[in-house]
Amino acid sequence: MSSSVSPLAPKSVPDMPVIAGVRLATAEAGIRYKNRTDVLLAVMDKGTSVAGVFTKSKCPSAPVEWCRAKLKGGKARALVVNSGNANAFTGKTGRGSTAMTAKIAAKAVGCSESEIFLASTGVIGEPLDATKFDGVLGRLAESAEPGDYLTAAKAIMTTDTFPKVATATVKLGKAKVTINGMAKGAGMIAPDMATMLSFIFTDAPIAPAALQALLKSGVEDTFNAVTIDGDTSTSDTLLAFATGAAAEHGAPKISRASDPRLKAFVKAFNQVLANLAEQVARDGEGARKLVEITVEGAKTKASARKIAMSIANSPLVKTAIAGEDANWGRVVMAVGKAGEPADRDKLSIAFNGIRVAKSGARDPSYDEAQVSEAMKAPEIAIKVSLGLGKGRDRVLTCDLTKEYVAINGDYRS
Repeated sequence: MSSSVSPLAPKSVPDMPVIAGVRLATAEAGIRYKNRTDVLLAVMDKGTSVAGVFTKSKCPSAPVEWCRAKLKGGKARALVVNSGNANAFTGKTGRGSTAMTAKIAAKAVGCSESEIFLASTGVIGEPLDATKFDGVLGRLAESAEPGDYLTAAKAIMTTDTFPKVATATVKLGKAKVTINGMAKGAGMIAPDMATMLSFIFTDAPIAPAALQALLKSGVEDTFNAVTIDGDTSTSDTLLAFATGAAAEHGAPKISRASDPRLKAFVKAFNQVLANLAEQVARDGEGARKLVEITVEGAKTKASARKIAMSIANSPLVKTAIAGEDANWGRVVMAVGKAGEPADRDKLSIAFNGIRVAKSGARDPSYDEAQVSEAMKAPEIAIKVSLGLGKGRDRVLTCDLTKEYVAINGDYRS
């Protein structure tokens, strides 16, 4: 965890309302860090629906495998998250640790182990000592209270420089429902189905299958449209929990994601996901600039996404931005290598609204001083127009600085 907060951090933190049916508590278990919280326990009321999306890595962590297996039950009573150790690439020992953690948590909460969900983040390849949860989870279950999502978000941080939370309130039927979310992530970020660790809580009465459909759809243009360094984590986990408590206040019970009564809820739900995803981009390791890349005029949306990601993951593009250099040649390179339809002589590129290249060449009105000044801004928008079709997409990333190397050069040691 960095001692200095990213200059791109949000200027304010939202007040996170209480969600009926959710209680939170944190503790210092000494997993890896000293003198800081590193364990989060979220306790949910009986009947809480759960949905999840996870990394597509072929080397997933033990907690990811655990959650995938338990997700079939559709119900959750508790979530245990630890930072400092990812419990990934830990073989039978790792699977044993997840089983032990679930057993301890189930006893503490008073539920079945199949209703316990787990997530771990931190160093890969080091065994996780689950005995450190013994006693700790019992105390947390007793002390858990509704509220303090910010403290909860701090407990799951690794190289993050600030806790990431977001909230939205919306009407479902005649009742008001709340959506709260938290996330962690700053490096090893190129999501593939989910991103890093993120947890969403709502009091809306939504059945597991409907919640799963909403989550799977919601990640595509939010978390899956963010990249820091092109590396997909072994531990990517996004879980959503719906307690259903708002049903007591008149919220209709939802069994299908296509239910028209969900329209406003879906919009708010996706806004929370998008807010958290942007905060991850703002906290990229060593980042000094938030970068938005928009590709338009592609053959398809999918093609636009691949080209945008090619630009966003290019070390040459990202270092040029760090150096405040509007090097459109590197953008051209990234477009060309993406393997998607592109016509050099139709290509146009703009930085922060200033067109620097047009029809496959430098823009006739290009002004070096004007563009150099624009590149000093903390937020950089790169727009690429292909001129081939109607496909359009947008992704977020950040610049690549010397600090990224410093952070990752000795992360394990």
